[in-house]
Amino acid sequence: MRIARFTTGEDPMFGIVQSKDGQDMVYGITGDPLYTEIRPTGKILPLEDVRLLAPVIPRSKVVCVGRNYAAHAAELGNEVPDQALYFLKPNTAVVGPGDPVVIPSYSQEVSLEAELAVVIKRMAKDLAPEQVADHVLGCTCANDLTARDSQREEDQWFRAKAFDTSCPIGPWIETDLDLTAPAGLSITSAVDGETAQSGTTADMLRGVPELIAEISSVVTLLPGDLVLTGTPAGVRTVEAGSRIDVEIEGIGTLSNPLVRR
Repeated sequence: MRIARFTTGEDPMFGIVQSKDGQDMVYGITGDPLYTEIRPTGKILPLEDVRLLAPVIPRSKVVCVGRNYAAHAAELGNEVPDQALYFLKPNTAVVGPGDPVVIPSYSQEVSLEAELAVVIKRMAKDLAPEQVADHVLGCTCANDLTARDSQREEDQWFRAKAFDTSCPIGPWIETDLDLTAPAGLSITSAVDGETAQSGTTADMLRGVPELIAEISSVVTLLPGDLVLTGTPAGVRTVEAGSRIDVEIEGIGTLSNPLVRR
């Protein structure tokens, strides 16, 4: 099931995206699927006639993992850490499909990072890996934009990772993925149609259940929180005026333009 958040110019609402007679349609639902039972409103619209929004705005945080793909760690001259490397993005970093990513004024070197993002469904604390699936609503595409020059200059990554619009997500939440599938899901990024990254989630050093279980031993994950799971090799600098596409098998494509203001 694909859960979208959208607007037609009025208040945002949620809907289920399904194909009907070869055309993608959005079937409106009541309330927020994180907290209420999914019930149809009777409102049905062609997907092309709505504006998709970030499918979730985290209630408290976005938890990210660094260097979870060995080839990506190597391309930046880093070793794979024995302890998973975690950091946070605030919910003000989150934007949706088509929203502009604003390059921060202090950076001259922003790079893309295509990532699988996991949406937490219910409060999670001190989970075992086998309990994780029951606490996950689904997955979406994410782009962990990084001010690489700031990252090199500072011991902590606040300016590099937390700037406004640095975490586009979308286009919707897919609830039917098997996060333990050994074959993995293909994950790619492209800049103005030119491929940058091409990998698979099977190359993760730590899988989704292991990551979320460990994160939950440190912090309580709340409904709507996001966990970003790392990026494959091929990250590259992106410039104002370009467009980034992040595509994950079984989910869809997230596209965002870059601007400098």
